[in-house]
Amino acid sequence: GAELVKEVAKKTDDVAGDGTTTATVLAQALVREGLRNVAAGANPLGLKRGIEKAVEKVTETLLKSAKEVETKEQIAATAGISAGDQSIGDLIAEAMDKVGN
Repeated sequence: GAELVKEVAKKTDDVAGDGTTTATVLAQALVREGLRNVAAGANPLGLKRGIEKAVEKVTETLLKSAKEVETKEQIAATAGISAGDQSIGDLIAEAMDKVGN
């Protein structure tokens, strides 16, 4: 379980560069609940198929609700949230404005 969670965090960081805490919490919950369900008699393959369907649905929903970040102000706000520091967000937006998005 721990190795799986570690791999999820690494893959998330490699692909997105952010969100490792969220990915780790979700992976840990999936492992815990999956093991609990299998111990209670659930079919592991059925559980896997259910998780795959849920991932498809969540991905679809997130893509529908995603918004393009286009203006310097939007970039600053998004980067500030991601960095946890608005001054860093402002610096990132300024740098992106100078080099082009």
